[in-house]
Amino acid sequence: MTAPVTSIQAIRYARHERKAGANFTAPVDDHDLPMPLDYYVWAIHREGLPPVIVDTGFGAIAAAARGREITRPVRKGLREAGIDRLGVTDVILTHLHYDHAGGLEDFPNARFHIQDAELAFATSRQMCDHHVRAPFDGEPVAQVVRRLYHDHVVFHDGDESFGSGISLHLAHGHTAGLQVVACETERGTVILASDAAHLYANLARSIPFPIFIDEADYIRAQSRVMELAGGSLDHVVPGHDPLVLSCFPTENDIARVDLPPHRPIAEVL
Repeated sequence: MTAPVTSIQAIRYARHERKAGANFTAPVDDHDLPMPLDYYVWAIHREGLPPVIVDTGFGAIAAAARGREITRPVRKGLREAGIDRLGVTDVILTHLHYDHAGGLEDFPNARFHIQDAELAFATSRQMCDHHVRAPFDGEPVAQVVRRLYHDHVVFHDGDESFGSGISLHLAHGHTAGLQVVACETERGTVILASDAAHLYANLARSIPFPIFIDEADYIRAQSRVMELAGGSLDHVVPGHDPLVLSCFPTENDIARVDLPPHRPIAEVL
């Protein structure tokens, strides 16, 4: 029987050069070595259906404000992946940080899927705390609210089926309502972990990335990701790891993560 999800594309659109020490909450031996972050949007394909886009990335204004390098605008990346953004009917927002929800305007005909807890948190008194608010940009959050009033937002409460071959799983900790996406492919269940796991190294070393609202919940979320992936790093796609492009079949900065990696991820780390 053919798996419901026929392909998953990880489309890189930006990069941030940084040292390894900035990516962990505890000291690491390689703290002074380069360990950059890549930024992706993901496209899930199923036979006879429009692609489901996961997250929307950010644009030039946010990149300049935060010192990120756009390697290719999201719109161009989608086009080079063979995706007509105007034909996209569903976008899953894993959470509302600037780099995951900063391009809603690229999908004018889509419904946006979000956890109840995420929008509630992003519009709560917690945003008065500048440290908590720092990874959010106000305009994307306001855009979600405006789309809500035009019936273009779909809420999810915890773990839910999204549709054939796709399910959503609450993995809060990084944010109050972060959701990861499980995809049923020919090689088994592939987990689009978003920022429940920035890097494979965060999972392999059991050291969190240093942005979260609750560290204990964040650690539990990472355990949940591994449980959903059957304990296999090869079946996890982190939110920001350059290894995605080097370990999976890749062309033009677009990785096919529904296919197996060239060799086990654990051997690369």
